[in-house]
Amino acid sequence: MDDDPDPEDRFEIECPRGTTSAVVDRAPEGDGTLFVHAHGAGGNMDHRTTRALARTLAARGLDVLRFNFLYREAGRGRPDRMPVLLETMRAVVEHASERFSPKKLLLGGQSMGGRTASMLVAEGFPCAGLLLFAYPLHPAGKPEALRDEHLPRISVPTLCLNGTRDNLCRAELMNEVVGRLEDSFQVHWLDGADHGFHVLKRSGRTDLDVLEEVGGRVAAWVAEIG
Repeated sequence: MDDDPDPEDRFEIECPRGTTSAVVDRAPEGDGTLFVHAHGAGGNMDHRTTRALARTLAARGLDVLRFNFLYREAGRGRPDRMPVLLETMRAVVEHASERFSPKKLLLGGQSMGGRTASMLVAEGFPCAGLLLFAYPLHPAGKPEALRDEHLPRISVPTLCLNGTRDNLCRAELMNEVVGRLEDSFQVHWLDGADHGFHVLKRSGRTDLDVLEEVGGRVAAWVAEIG
């Protein structure tokens, strides 16, 4: 594809349990903000939604670093256990901080990747803010099994973007959870979008419309947090 990152922006990162791949989508007009973007459980750093989000955010001034969790780097489908995901993301972020020396460091990602980032930040890992795309508040069909225990321990500004048709995040449950959190934790609802940020044709919206909404809201939030 003609909008792929330059091959020189692809590199490898040594992690405690192996080596993984990473790539940076550079903003044409960036201000030194770097977003470390973790993929979802069924994807990888080159998944079409991951890439589309990265291009959208790069167009809004963010350098975006995508990487593979080790299970995807090895070609496996079953995600690593959370301690390994956390260990890997920590190593990736530490490498990114040293390699790029960003003026502002943001962490986050899609679904499982965002959850991993949120747990890392809840443990006290420093960053300027947290971006969560399609946060998986509960497993599909199991709204009683909430993944919210760590969220009150997040102290940095957080923006969570979820679709109103997301079967892993019922809106009423997420709004109830957020009502118990600090005001610095914000949720933006994407009308008609599902867990992969896709919309139905009959909605009158397109997936591109959703991405544009995401890009605009993220850009405004980044400006808000300074």
